[in-house]
Amino acid sequence: MNMYKKTISFSVIILSLLFSVPTFATEEDGFMANCLKAWGNHPFGNNPRYKTLATNVKVFGIGEDPKDAEVTSSPSLIMVNPGVNVMGGATVELLNPNGWYCFKSQVNVMGGLTIKAHCKAHLASANGGTTVLGSNSDKKSVTVMGSTEVELVGCK
Repeated sequence: MNMYKKTISFSVIILSLLFSVPTFATEEDGFMANCLKAWGNHPFGNNPRYKTLATNVKVFGIGEDPKDAEVTSSPSLIMVNPGVNVMGGATVELLNPNGWYCFKSQVNVMGGLTIKAHCKAHLASANGGTTVLGSNSDKKSVTVMGSTEVELVGCK
């Protein structure tokens, strides 16, 4: 009887893991679908492969700034995960001229966020941006009493 309970518990855990993974993938794919729709004409098919750029939390200017410095010879699709910046400055560098960057969201509270993007890179947001008492020129983030700017680099 005890072995029977262990088998059922193990089966429930395995089944819950199996069903939670596709849900997560579907959510990620939904964000990417929004970006692909925003771009309209793009070189990717219906179910494109993409890499993910991990961002992080930066408080009072303490923390790492995310950077994508890989230059590819063909179009590369990149999901930029949410980053949080509180009361400091943060910079996200997107330097691949063949990069197609899809922002899930950025949160900027009482600080400055600068997105340095290669002049030929493509940017889109999976969600609309929101600004409260601040400046958010790219409309790709949530900004509260701060600013978000996009700076183009590599334009020759």
